[in-house]
Amino acid sequence: MIWSDTDIFEDENHVVMGKSAQIKFGTDGWRAIIAEDYTLENLRRVSLGTALWMKNNGLKSALIGHDCRFGGRLFLEETARVLASHGIKVLVADGFVSTPMVSLGVVHHKVDLGIVITASHNPPSYNGYKLKSSYGGPTPPTQIEEVEACIPEEYSPSLERYEQYLSQGLITVVPLHENYLAHIRNRFNLDEINKNTQLAYDAMYGAGQDVMKQLFPNLKAFHCEWNPGFMDTPPEPIPKNLIEISSFLKSNPGKYLGVANDGDADRVAMLDDSGNLVDSHHILLLLLYYLAGNKGMKGDVVVSFSVTNKLKKLADHFGLQTKITKIGFKYIAEHMIDGDVLVAGEESGGLAIKGHIPERDGIWIALTVLEFVALSGKTITQLIDEIYKIVGPFAYDRLDLKLWPDQMENVKEVLNSGVIEKWGNYLTRSFENVDGYKYYFDHDNWLMFRASGTEPVLRIYAQGKDADEVIQMLDTARKVLNI
Repeated sequence: MIWSDTDIFEDENHVVMGKSAQIKFGTDGWRAIIAEDYTLENLRRVSLGTALWMKNNGLKSALIGHDCRFGGRLFLEETARVLASHGIKVLVADGFVSTPMVSLGVVHHKVDLGIVITASHNPPSYNGYKLKSSYGGPTPPTQIEEVEACIPEEYSPSLERYEQYLSQGLITVVPLHENYLAHIRNRFNLDEINKNTQLAYDAMYGAGQDVMKQLFPNLKAFHCEWNPGFMDTPPEPIPKNLIEISSFLKSNPGKYLGVANDGDADRVAMLDDSGNLVDSHHILLLLLYYLAGNKGMKGDVVVSFSVTNKLKKLADHFGLQTKITKIGFKYIAEHMIDGDVLVAGEESGGLAIKGHIPERDGIWIALTVLEFVALSGKTITQLIDEIYKIVGPFAYDRLDLKLWPDQMENVKEVLNSGVIEKWGNYLTRSFENVDGYKYYFDHDNWLMFRASGTEPVLRIYAQGKDADEVIQMLDTARKVLNI
């Protein structure tokens, strides 16, 4: 199925292409299935488009990294060859790295552009190509469109060997891993974290594994080895993919805190000492409570459309402004670049804070929460209970439905036909369609509908007073939409 660029019901990062078809970037880079559309031929086209755009804009240097996916080093070297052949000075990571390591490296090494070979949390059959600008965050959508316009329909270059460009000095290997570790050690109280917390960590076979093992030598590690097949589990830190670490925590109550990162370690999920998921909504609340409530820091709160409205309540409590963006961290990054942002993030686990790069960083965020827990002397559950006294308790869940095309058309017809005044026993009190369809009910409850930005599935989001009510709301949504 091919999804349009403007349709809410789309897979924005994977468009099925024929030979020499136009290549489009989605919400977070270009992604495609390896050997189907993600081929060396198409990668060279994208790389040439990048090189031409850089030269058109006077950009002379690039930093390239890859995560743990299949073919990462091959695709990195091919990208580097194309850029080097056009006179671009290329720096490359010396091994697999996370996306935030590349973004930080762009700033640290003062280069003009970052390129990350990654498909983030997509299934193992995918790979991708992200662009990062000189400030260490996502390249703006307007510039991405300019890059797309430079991608040729065909490109069959005669390139020198990778090693030849290395010997000519057009490609240089840099230690991004060590740079990132040094940056963390200069910022966080790791001694206190190690002394006061025991950590269980699930890398999901992703790029965060080596950093976390070095920062926490005694951690209980899950999936912290190289396995580009991910054991057929997409490296997305959501409950159904975190059963092993969750079961371990449940069987060792009160002993560990859990952290999980996605494939390129720009997203994070946490688990409490009983193995219960601490979702991104609660992590955002914890970050704001720590930075504004405990450290007295100021700045705006910027979050995507699918984030809990409880965050605005807490921001209001601290006298801070809240701004809502379309879904996609690139929209949040624009605020971080131009304004004073304290806490920012998405429902999907891509979070950022003041004092770091304008970029999602799953490890950095986890360390901030771990530091809060360690210095406070309280459990993460106790800290969340303190927050609940301000904003009220709530539960959240998301249902991902893979629908047949005719089912999707029926859903589109229902949701586009006008505001639905009643969802079962829930009366609509307000409605927003910033980026999807969001229905607000009494008691801070809400439902939201939007297709994935990276897979052709419909997402249904729900917030209620507790887990049972959330299940009821999701069931009601399916009945109303007849899916």
